Amino acid sequence: MINHPRIVNIEDYAQFVGAETVARILGKARNLRDLHVVNVNSTYYGGGVAELLGSMSILMNSVGIKTGWRVIQGSPDFFSITKKMHNALQGGEINLTDRKKEIYEAVVYENAIRTHLEHDVVIIHDPQPLPLINHYRKRGPWIWRGHVDLSAPDPELWNYLSPFVEKYDAVIFSIKEYTRELKTPQLFFMPAIDPFTIKNAPLSEAEIDERLEHYRIPTDLPLVVQVSRFDHWKDPQGVVEAFKIARKEVDCTLVLLGNVATDDPEGPEIYESLLECQEERIIILSVQDTALVNALQSRAAVVLQKSLREGFGLTVSEAMWKGAAVIGGNVGGIRYQIEDGVNGFLVNTVTEAAARIVQLVQDEALRRRLGEAGRETVRQRFLLSRNLEQYLDLFASFETNFTLKRVPGSN
Repeated sequence: MINHPRIVNIEDYAQFVGAETVARILGKARNLRDLHVVNVNSTYYGGGVAELLGSMSILMNSVGIKTGWRVIQGSPDFFSITKKMHNALQGGEINLTDRKKEIYEAVVYENAIRTHLEHDVVIIHDPQPLPLINHYRKRGPWIWRGHVDLSAPDPELWNYLSPFVEKYDAVIFSIKEYTRELKTPQLFFMPAIDPFTIKNAPLSEAEIDERLEHYRIPTDLPLVVQVSRFDHWKDPQGVVEAFKIARKEVDCTLVLLGNVATDDPEGPEIYESLLECQEERIIILSVQDTALVNALQSRAAVVLQKSLREGFGLTVSEAMWKGAAVIGGNVGGIRYQIEDGVNGFLVNTVTEAAARIVQLVQDEALRRRLGEAGRETVRQRFLLSRNLEQYLDLFASFETNFTLKRVPGSN
């Protein structure tokens, strides 16, 4: 007989959110046990969306809702185009030619042919698989979950994509600042972390030491860390500049740890450009090692997420959960996680980031105070149990004709 590894279930969250909350979630799930749900995105790893889906799909199954996860396939041309779309949705520019549209829609259609979505609820994530809705007869509601910063999208691109969006029965964005003019009802679900993954579960000091030693990361000086995809919106170059200013006043070591998602063709180029900055006290790493992420965030004197645009930025909550002192860019969803001066710091410029690095490296008591407040913020607001309950409420809100009834958070 095969001994299967134990998976996390909602009862495990009781230690953080209380037995009453768990019982309420189980009661809501009990009425939805016949549902068959599927998520579709563009990569199995790299970035917050894949991490969310990995944990959420398992947690939904654990409460009795059959939940799957599909990933679309595409050529390098397709992912080059969708990366340009991603950037333009966050305020960048795009030359939206007919040829780009043809490639985008053709690859999505090819995926529709080989991806059978006969589920009760279909959740499509981000722009890459957005037009899939054109190619199916719906058996139940289709939901589009946009994870990017939509506060100022390129108008031409949004005019092209919005007719696809309006074919969905509901749209979910991370925060209300991303509200768009749409016929489709809009809801706002902030993402959340899984506290039981290798990335987020507690590590012993010996385990932290082992991971840092494995990658030859020195620990003789305070660590300043940023963990994120190699993406110019994450401003890794700005982090390097802030560190160079800060170390004129304090001795410390910078570690930039990133990965390259399969749907992000710009990542390798950004990583290569950062390697030019590498020196003894500036360490640039591109590895897939979630235990290393945990070790760095747990041991760091300062964790940064100095984003220029950010749909949400789960690395902020991940670091706060470990009691780290976090400095975040004053943008997007980061502002919903960090209350400036209470559980971390928000910054607008390189010089502000440098000043906060110096302050935190010099003040251990301040680091401890911010870290304790940050962990409590995540416990109360950013654990996956909350996100699961929001989805259960949404599923329950659909009537038999797929019309979304009024629910908290909808427009």
